[in-house]
Amino acid sequence: MCSSILVKFCGTTILKNMAANRAPKWEAVSRCFSVTMSRTILRDSPNAALDKSLLNKYLSLPQPDDKIQATYIWIDGTGEGLRNKTRTVEFIPKHPSELPIWTYDGSSTYQADGVNSDIYLCPVAIYNDPFRRGNNKLVLCDTYHSDKTPTKSNKRYKCNEAMEAAKDHDPWFGIEQEYTFLDFDLRPLGWPKNGYPGPQGPYYCGVGADKVIGREIVEAHYRACIFAGVKIAGTNAEVMPSQWEFQVGPCSGISAGDDLWVARFILHQVAEEYGVNVTLDPKPMEGSWNGAGAHTNFSTKAMRMDNGIAEIEKAIDKLSKQHLRHIQAYDPRGGKDNERRLTGKCETSSIHDFSAGVAHRGASIRIPRGVAEDKKGYLEDRRPSSNCDPYSVCEALVRTCVLNE
Repeated sequence: MCSSILVKFCGTTILKNMAANRAPKWEAVSRCFSVTMSRTILRDSPNAALDKSLLNKYLSLPQPDDKIQATYIWIDGTGEGLRNKTRTVEFIPKHPSELPIWTYDGSSTYQADGVNSDIYLCPVAIYNDPFRRGNNKLVLCDTYHSDKTPTKSNKRYKCNEAMEAAKDHDPWFGIEQEYTFLDFDLRPLGWPKNGYPGPQGPYYCGVGADKVIGREIVEAHYRACIFAGVKIAGTNAEVMPSQWEFQVGPCSGISAGDDLWVARFILHQVAEEYGVNVTLDPKPMEGSWNGAGAHTNFSTKAMRMDNGIAEIEKAIDKLSKQHLRHIQAYDPRGGKDNERRLTGKCETSSIHDFSAGVAHRGASIRIPRGVAEDKKGYLEDRRPSSNCDPYSVCEALVRTCVLNE
C-alpha cells in the first residue's frame, strides 16, 4: 500500500527503482511528495503549478553594469494595495533623487479617470532587489496628481511633515505586522476544507507540522528583507494557525513607514511565487479566532532617557483624549475594519473605550513589563489594524504626543 501511494504521488521513477529491486532515494521521494502535496493543496493556484527553477536559467545570464532594473513600487487608490512596474536605468542608483520621475495610468489603480489618467511616481527610498539581485533595485515612490498635489493614498506626504517638525525629539517606531496565509478558496492555508483546526493554544510560536503552516514562505521573506535593507527585527508564528507576524524597527521617523511598505511588497511577491495569498484583513475568520493587528511601539528621546516613564505617562494621557481620532486613523476605512477586531476579546481592547496598563494585552496602550521596571523605554499602541497605513499611524502618534495637536 505504501509503495502504491508513493508511485501515485511521485510517478515512474520510484516504480522503476522498485522494479529493478533498488531502494528509492528517500530524499527525492520526500521532496517529490512535498511538492506534489503542496500543488494538491493549492490546486486552484496557477503560480503553484509553475516550475520556478526555470527562471534561474535566465536570471543567471550576465547583466551589463549599465543596464540596471529599477522596480518602482507605489500604493494604489485603495490605500492597501501595492502596484509595481520596472524600468531600465543606465547607472547604479545610490539615492532616490538620482532616479527619474515616472508616470502610470491612475485610471487603472482607482486614482484618476481616463481623461486625465497620468499619476506621477516620485522615488523616495531605494532598496536592494532580492528577486533579481545583483545591482537591481526596488524603488518606493510617492504619488502625485498632474497638478503636483498628493493623491489621497499618499499618506507619506503629511507624515513626513510631522516627522520633520518633531525631528528634535527623535521619534522611534517599531511595528509588529500580523498577517494570514490564504489558500485560493480564501480560507486560511492548510485549514480543513469543511471544518476547523483545533482551538487556539498550541500554535503561537509553535513548531511541528501539526502546529505551523507556511514556515518556508516566512523564512524566504525574512532573508529577502535582510538582503533588501529593510530593518526587519524578527518573526514568529501567531495565535491563529496560518497567522504570522514580522516586526520592523526600531526605525527613526519616516523610515518606519517606508520599511513596512517595502516589507509588505516583498511578502506578497514571495508568497506569489509559492502560489499562496497573503491577507492583511484584521479579522479574517469570525468567531473566537484572533484577529490581526499592527501593534506600534513608539518612543521619543525623552522617553528613552532615565525616568522616561514620566514622559510615557504624559503621552498616554494625551492619547486618551484623542482616542476617536486615532481609531479613525488606524485603519483604511476610518475604524470600520477595526470594529470587527477590537471587541474586547481575543487579546484586544474595545474600540469604544481607551485603556492602558502594564503588560496588559487587552488594553489600548500596553506598557511592557521591562519598561515599567526600567522606568524608561517606549509604549505599545495595540489599536492599529493589520491593514493600516503605517504613515497614518506614525503621523497620528507624533502629532498627538509630540506636537500636541
